[in-house]
Order: sequence, then C-alpha cells, then structure tokens
Amino acid sequence: MRSVISYDDVKAAGGRIAGRVRPVVVAPVGAGRSFALEHLQHTGTFKARGALNFTTAQLERGEMPAAGITIASGGNAGLACAWAAGQRGIRATVFVPETVPAVKLARLRELGAEVRRVGREYAEAAAACAEFAAESGALASHAYDHPLIAAGAGTLLDEIAAARPAVSTVVVAVGGGGLFSGVAAAAAAHGIRVVAVEPENCRCLNAALAAGEPVDVPVDSVAADSLGARRVSAEALRWAGEPHVDSVLVSDAAVVETRRRLWRDHRLAVEHAAAAAVAGAPEPAPGEEVCVVLCGANTDLGSLSGAAEAPREG
Repeated sequence: MRSVISYDDVKAAGGRIAGRVRPVVVAPVGAGRSFALEHLQHTGTFKARGALNFTTAQLERGEMPAAGITIASGGNAGLACAWAAGQRGIRATVFVPETVPAVKLARLRELGAEVRRVGREYAEAAAACAEFAAESGALASHAYDHPLIAAGAGTLLDEIAAARPAVSTVVVAVGGGGLFSGVAAAAAAHGIRVVAVEPENCRCLNAALAAGEPVDVPVDSVAADSLGARRVSAEALRWAGEPHVDSVLVSDAAVVETRRRLWRDHRLAVEHAAAAAVAGAPEPAPGEEVCVVLCGANTDLGSLSGAAEAPREG
C-alpha cells in the first residue's frame, strides 16, 4: 500500500513554507553527535511547519471558511495553529485539556486564539473540537494526523541533511506521529535511519507495532503534555514498519534527568519531549553521525532545577 505521505509531499510543503519559518540550526555536541535546535522555531516547536503548510495549502485551494480553523491540542499544536492563522488573518479556536501547562495557555491567548479548556486528556478536547467544527463550520486541523501537518514537519529532515550531510541517523520523540511520519518519509529518500523514541507509559507507536494496528494506550508520563496521544496515526504505523526505522522506549526518570542535564551541561531549556529524544538516542557507531531533534521549548523554566518536578513511574 502506498503511504499517504510521500517525499513529494514534503518537498511541496517546503516550497509553501520557505522563508516563513526559521531554518533549523544543527549544532555538533560531541563525537558523532549533533542536536537539531528546532526548539528555536516560531512558537517554540517544530509544529509551526505543519500548521503553516496546512493553512497555506487550504488558502490556496480556496477552502478556508469564515469560522476559521479549529484544533485540539495538548498545547504545542494549538500554539502553531494560532500562529499560522494569525499570519493570515484567520480566526483560530483551540481546544486544550484542563491540564495544559500555564506557559502554553498564556501564549495561546497572546497569539489571539480563542481557547477552550475541556477534560483531562487530549482525547476529550478532541471530541469537543470535532463537535465545534460540525456546529460552526470551522475547518478542523489536527495535532498530528493530517497529511499536510506531517509533510510540513518533514521539511525539518531536508534542512538537517543540507546542514550536516554526514548525518546518518535522526532521532525524534513520538507523540501521535506527525513529526515522525514526515521525517521518516524524507529520511527514506536520503537513506537516513530514524529512531522513534517514546516514554514507557506513553507509547502509542510502540504498542501499535506490537498489535499490528493503532490501539488506545494509557497516557501517564511526565512528557504527556506534548507526547500524550492515546492512539498513533495509521500513517505513523506504516512508516514505523519500514526497515530504516527503530522504536525505542525510555523511562520518565531518564527523561527528567536528561532534561536537567541538557540545561546543566548545554544551557538548553527544553520540554520533556525533547529530552525524551536525547534520552533514547543511540551511541554513534564508528563513522556514524546521530542527530537528535530538540523538538520543543514550551516549558516551565522553574522546574529545571528539579525541585518542581518528579518522574512518574508505573
């Protein structure tokens, strides 16, 4: 079966968003290792790429309703949607769980979005968003499960390959699978291996691989605000079955300690999703360069000392 996302889709997205997003900086951090500093992107995460690709493509097709765009999000996708909509003068209505971090909630409002808090988990916010779209006529976007969103995220891989041609492995954290799907599609064209990292208690891709189909999983991780999808996209599962992809799990304890270490050793303030990718990155083999994507920075800076957070085990 042909994948919904192809490298052609990623290249088309690159054309749409060129000059409108910040090109990723790829920084060497040791022998055979580098960080893609995508946490410096507009709105603090890679999701600006997919949101801008989605919004621009819909405008090109003349399919933008008067009610604007609506999305359900743990925070980051909503920020990206609000930002992209604002670039085009479009209304954005964002549904978030009640557990959304205060830093993301405040930023959503600063970006001009109408914010509605519903339920304790992403799935509850998503149900409310779908109801709102049906009633209002607003165009429903998605945090990860849409071809335009995933293709936009995949543009990151092309920039990494251009900046560091020696990169042979790229490591990404996986929530619902949008970033992973786009990166995996582009990586296949470049001959680059992809390592997909998830927290042990927030593992919808890994569980889908074991089951052979997307399945609902519990969401109980320190990284749940950005990696807390209950079910992975079918597109992500298709790409996860390709030979250039590996699935890796990490503990919350490793995520917390890695996040503190990134601040202590590199002065990089990132959210738990980015730390998860670093925690799950393999040691470079001889002749290999491993590039880890630091996907987001929408975090509470006060927790970097460790006093305000504790890993959840289970």
